Formats: sequence, C-alpha cells, structure tokens
Amino acid sequence: MIATQALTRTFHVGDATVHALDAVDLEVHPGEFVAVMGPSGSGKSTLMNILGCLDTPDAGEYRLLDEAVSELDDESLSRIRNAHIGFVFQSFHLLPRMSALENTLLPLRYAESEPEGARERAHELLAKLGLGDRLDHRPNQLSGGQRQRVAIARALVSTPPLLLADEPTGNLDSRTSDEIMQLFTGLNAEGQTIVMVTHEDEIAAYASRVIHMRDGKIERDHVKAA
Repeated sequence: MIATQALTRTFHVGDATVHALDAVDLEVHPGEFVAVMGPSGSGKSTLMNILGCLDTPDAGEYRLLDEAVSELDDESLSRIRNAHIGFVFQSFHLLPRMSALENTLLPLRYAESEPEGARERAHELLAKLGLGDRLDHRPNQLSGGQRQRVAIARALVSTPPLLLADEPTGNLDSRTSDEIMQLFTGLNAEGQTIVMVTHEDEIAAYASRVIHMRDGKIERDHVKAA
C-alpha cells in the first residue's frame, strides 16, 4: 500500500535548518492499522502530510499503490488524494450550513461525476455509524462524537483504500474516544487500511502496529502479536 525510501523533508526556520523527516524508510501493507506516535517536532505530522499527498518530500521516494507519488505534480497529487485517500482530522472540518448527509457527500463534488449509488452509500455509512436518524442535522445539532462520525463517513464515501487519521480523538472525551476507536477497529477488521497519528498511548493501543518517531526518524516499529 505505502512504501517510502529515504524520505526527507527539511524546513528553514530563520538561520536554522530543521530535518522534519530524515531518510525515513517505511512500508504499510494492505489491511494494517498503524499508529504513529512521537513528541512535538518528531516528524509524525510531516510524515502524515506527505503520505496524504498534502506535501512533497525534498528527497527520497514515496510510492502509493505502486505509483511514484513523490514525482507527481500538484494536479496529479490532487487526483490521487480524491481517488485513494480518506482523511479524518481532529477538528472535524464539517461545513456548518450543510447537513450530515451533504457533508458526507462533499468529496464527491470534486469528482467528474457523482458515482452511481453514492447517495445510497452515504446513507448506509451514516446508518452504520449510528447516524441514520441524523441525516438532515447540521453540525451544530450534533455532539462532538456524532460530528466525528460524519467526518469518518465523509472519509469513506468514495471507498478509498487508505484512511489517514490525524489525532481523530483529540477533541473528544474519553468515552466518546473509545467509541470512535471501536469504529476504527471494526473498519480495520473489514479490511480498511488505516494510518493514524496520535500522542495518546491508550488510543495507539487500538492499532495492531505502533511506530514511534523522534527527530525525524523512526525510533521504534512494533507489531503486536496476533
């Protein structure tokens, strides 16, 4: 699914050069649930941005589904994002004037045409996530957990092979966080590949593989025993 080789990204802050990613080699196989952890400045967010085709490396290679993504231009990166990647963010990023159903369908607006059966899939996803009776509710009529469920449905509506989650429980209480992570676990059990950034050990514990980053490098890569 994902393969990086010597992935490097640097930023210039004043006179200093910050090595956000320092020759990172990483493979993620279809069906894995990977948590990426590390202190502030470890490189985990930079890695997530590059894996999500929101940023490009300075050096090294990134291949997604065996396509050399690191060599693509902005238009091609946008195509890859829309076709192959679903995003779940800490802050939900729902449009306030749209209903849960309309927010779920939002990614399909950027497709050349709405895929056949898209509305039915959006209905099914929202129902599966416990929001079958909230289709017409706007974000301000939903709890934080319900808003994150809409964001998950939005990320999945185009059936992306890769789901990227950036601190998906960061704005939720512990009980709601557990509910959201149970949903992620269920999705992964159905074959969904998930890469998630988190700073919480109890959230990372839901993943089957945990990567620890420090100073732009992978410090530890632990796969749980089956």
